[in-house]
Amino acid sequence: MIGAIHVLAQAAPSPSPFAAPTGPDAPIATPVLVFQPVIPELILCGVAIVGMLYEAFARRSSRSVHMVFALAGLAGAGIAAIKLWNWAGDATVLGDSIAADRFTVVATVVLVIAAAFGVIHYTHETGSGRLAFRGEFYPLVLFATAGMVLIAAANDLIVVFIALEILSLSLYVLTGLGGRRSDEAAMKYFLLGAFSSALFLYGVAMAYGATGTTKIPDIVGALGGQTGSQALALLALGLLVIGFGFKIAAAPFHMWTPDVYQGAPTPVVAFMSAATKVAAFFALMRVLDVALQPLTSTWTLVIYGLAIVSVVLGSVLMAAQRDVKRLLGYSSVAHAGFILAGLTSPNTIGIRAAMFYLIAYSVMTVGAFGITMLVGVKTDEPSSYDSYDGLSARSPGLAALLAIFLLSLAGIPPTVGFIAKLTVFGAAIRAGNWPLVVVCVLASVIAAYAYLRVVLRMYFREPHVAVEDDRSLLPQVAGFVLAVAVVVLGVFPRVLSSVIESASILKW
Repeated sequence: MIGAIHVLAQAAPSPSPFAAPTGPDAPIATPVLVFQPVIPELILCGVAIVGMLYEAFARRSSRSVHMVFALAGLAGAGIAAIKLWNWAGDATVLGDSIAADRFTVVATVVLVIAAAFGVIHYTHETGSGRLAFRGEFYPLVLFATAGMVLIAAANDLIVVFIALEILSLSLYVLTGLGGRRSDEAAMKYFLLGAFSSALFLYGVAMAYGATGTTKIPDIVGALGGQTGSQALALLALGLLVIGFGFKIAAAPFHMWTPDVYQGAPTPVVAFMSAATKVAAFFALMRVLDVALQPLTSTWTLVIYGLAIVSVVLGSVLMAAQRDVKRLLGYSSVAHAGFILAGLTSPNTIGIRAAMFYLIAYSVMTVGAFGITMLVGVKTDEPSSYDSYDGLSARSPGLAALLAIFLLSLAGIPPTVGFIAKLTVFGAAIRAGNWPLVVVCVLASVIAAYAYLRVVLRMYFREPHVAVEDDRSLLPQVAGFVLAVAVVVLGVFPRVLSSVIESASILKW
């Protein structure tokens, strides 16, 4: 025996000093770094840093220079995203933490367009003297947009959380750039946002505890193979939905929305109302329809309940408002419910319906806030209903544009809002959720009453006080472009739906 061992020892080859070490001394494997899919985020962050340095070191910063920098960065990010439409590389990059798909490209383009309109609106407001110029606005918008693009592309729950904090911290500061009322709104947004972020992070921890990973494709594999803890997975589902619910302004996590919309500067609200909802919903779709796909029967019930509460509460409270910005705040809650109704169809049809609605909502709400910014500029309460009395007589162009946006938000044909509602209702009916559709239709009637109150005051009321409007060309042109989009997409929805059809299937 001893002799045999001795012979084997002599016959065994001695390890080469140049061989790669194995075991504990082996080097850590590093992922292949492919940066093309994150070029939009890198452009946005790079231009934001340049803007911050310019604001810090320039003797007197210029709003025109800031605007050019910001718009150039947004355009560059949009072009870089469009070039990824036919990306032939891996479906995920950077250690499988970022998804490279058309789903992300659509989100990026919508987000940079919303940010561009926010930049234009803010530049006009500060140029008119109604809002104090703060050069940090532009870098903050770019950082927020970078976070939004990143959260839409995130393929790992940790990356989702990091992106969520990037966009949230920027929006907290942006909300407080308008004076004392803005400070109060920013504080409320910050406190409730911090609470929701903590719950979201706790949900990420529960997901890791249930599956042993935070990678979205690996989570679905663990849950589908019944190797994870169902109890922890259900707890993770609840906490993640709460975190997302705050960002999408779904009831009952909407408490911050009307106060922040009323108190924050209107250009900031125009940007955040559309962009935040788009980014959060795109991330929510990726988490629910991919990571938590094995729990579909459970999360569809949760989404079903949130949709009912959101559409009913948002629509009813809209009807009780006397301030247009608060009206649009509760409108955001109701529209979150309509989008959630589409997502109760847990398949490609539901994803397409939600994507169409999100893009339509972005166009409508950015346009509505853009016109609201121009009405009653010399009054103490410019967003009060009284400022809109007789608007058609003194500013017929503004009245017509705002009427188009409000009618579209109400879902009146032939606007894109009507097509968007038909799309999500159709998706819900195909999933067998016709009682939810009935509730949504009834809520739409109540919401239509709230929108039409403002339209009727614009066209059939005499002004009670002397009101002056801003008739500057640039913001009206921006509003006209968005109004044309509302009508064109309502008459020819195939222009948008054809793009969505090729982008709604998530590649893994």
